[in-house]
Amino acid sequence: MMRRRLLTLAIGLGLMGATAVAAPAQAADVVSAPLIFSMANAQQVVTFWLADGGANLRSATPYAPPTEVRGERTSSAVVPPGKPGMVAPVPPEAEGELPQTSGKVFFVGADGQPHWCSGTAVQSNFRNLVATAAHCVYDMEGAPATVDKWAFVPGYSDGTTPSGLYVGKQAFVHGDFTQYRDHDRDFAFVNVYNGVVPSTSGALTTSGRLVDIVGGQGLAFNQTATPTVDVFGYPAGPHPDGTRPYTGETLERSTGQTFTMRLSSPPADQPIGVDSPFTGEGSLGSSWLEGYSDDHRLGYLNGITTGVSDTDGDGRYDTGVSPYFDSGLYTVFRAAGSYATGRIVLTA
Repeated sequence: MMRRRLLTLAIGLGLMGATAVAAPAQAADVVSAPLIFSMANAQQVVTFWLADGGANLRSATPYAPPTEVRGERTSSAVVPPGKPGMVAPVPPEAEGELPQTSGKVFFVGADGQPHWCSGTAVQSNFRNLVATAAHCVYDMEGAPATVDKWAFVPGYSDGTTPSGLYVGKQAFVHGDFTQYRDHDRDFAFVNVYNGVVPSTSGALTTSGRLVDIVGGQGLAFNQTATPTVDVFGYPAGPHPDGTRPYTGETLERSTGQTFTMRLSSPPADQPIGVDSPFTGEGSLGSSWLEGYSDDHRLGYLNGITTGVSDTDGDGRYDTGVSPYFDSGLYTVFRAAGSYATGRIVLTA
């Protein structure tokens, strides 16, 4: 796989068309890198994932970097670095039983094999943004480099692409993640092209922007409370006791209270935990939605699973772990939200 050098951009951050209020960090904290270098490259990604009835989608395995973290729950209060803010969600074209914004992130790893994580569509200026864990965008085993053939399938279930395939074009992360492998910054926002939709005849067509079709979750940051959140993702790995309650083929949901944590491995300044039985593999990148409405299938993204923990030692994971969503995350979000994509020109 061609390894890609990171490109650090000085990005002018415009105001989002939403209700965000915060004093963001400096633009130098934002690192951006292209996932696609040409239209021909984008077409190759579409072919790779959708050829032969989506064979590579079905054969992909859950991405499995070390997902278990060691730590304990604490009663410490969260200390926001700035004023709290929120970005409003956007409803989908049609409502379903589960949020259509949730889906699988697919890519080819450094081992040359297809893998997947979890991800979610988030509202932004150009309605083309996917949130996931930074480990699901960058290979961090050696020098930081983006993974290959990155794509998002919202609503994925048992090998289907109900709302199409969205090829990733540009990735945005925090500089502390790529430079220091900072667990507090293990989040990423990826701009995707308009969707590509396969028909029953096998022909491919392009559709609209991601958020226009499936909706987009809102964003909450610098929050002081520890509310209940709903976690959506595709867990698939085993518990420490060997049991495998999840297949990774359908979207799973868990609801739990959040709390602060103290981690011994990997170290983190202000990690947040949530009561969740999700296993590690596959759930990396799962969305934590605050204020989630069952009626509208929308809420506010306020966490992303970057690890799981067995805090009571009973052999089963009971806790999901996320970076705290602060002003630094909002800075990366705003930078990603200022990037347009467009359509993939399909060849006959």
